[in-house]
Amino acid sequence: MNRRKRVDLRSFPAFGTVSVLLLAFLYLPLLVVVVYAFNAGRIATIWEGFSVHWFADVVANADIRAATATSLQIATVATVCSVGLAIGVALGLVALRRTGRGLVLLVVGAPLVLPEIVLAVATLAMFAFLEVPLGMTTVTLAHTAFCVPFALLPIRARLADMDQRVFEAAADLGASPWRVFRRVTLPLLAPGIVSGALLAFIVSLDDFLITFFVAGPGTTTLPIYIYGMLRIGITPAVNALSALLLLVSLLVLAAAYVIGRKRG
Repeated sequence: MNRRKRVDLRSFPAFGTVSVLLLAFLYLPLLVVVVYAFNAGRIATIWEGFSVHWFADVVANADIRAATATSLQIATVATVCSVGLAIGVALGLVALRRTGRGLVLLVVGAPLVLPEIVLAVATLAMFAFLEVPLGMTTVTLAHTAFCVPFALLPIRARLADMDQRVFEAAADLGASPWRVFRRVTLPLLAPGIVSGALLAFIVSLDDFLITFFVAGPGTTTLPIYIYGMLRIGITPAVNALSALLLLVSLLVLAAAYVIGRKRG
């Protein structure tokens, strides 16, 4: 029996060159931000020597600490809520037929493909129609809805890899549905849940556009604060704050990747 030969993308002309240029276009700007975060001068684009004092200034800034605390509070609540909803959706999908499963995935996964500006405007319009005052509550609700599909992806992938006979065996031994869920399902889903929670957390922490539309007075998150700093001008302080946020994002995403690959 003849096997189909896999297509080797490396055999295409200029594939390597295009790949290198694409990676450079994606990551060189990030490298520039990180490098100039250590600039000793006050002008972000002119190198005047190595210094870490901008990082000290960022840490000592009370407004930045307040914005960070707000972002962490919103991200934590949104993560817990979105992961809880994602677990329910993932378990519910198992009981649905293929057509119904596809419809639910289409609805729940819409934030992954819809333009974020459209989601932001629609969310703001909904809160305005319901006459809900903009503030921490509206931002948290918006982030929860937006983070559900990100939390669902690793949870559903983990659930698909699990042997369904384990649940049948637990039920045959007399375990109630709640006991099966608590003693069997949750422990086996733990890597996917943690991975989904980390993804949801970093998506909420980094979000700017939706937050900008639905945040009220006194609800300044870290991305919004950075945007306010950019309106004054790009300084090494902006680079330092961006570098710290980038570092946190990379650490969380790396943890999500490692945990998502674990098998119980």
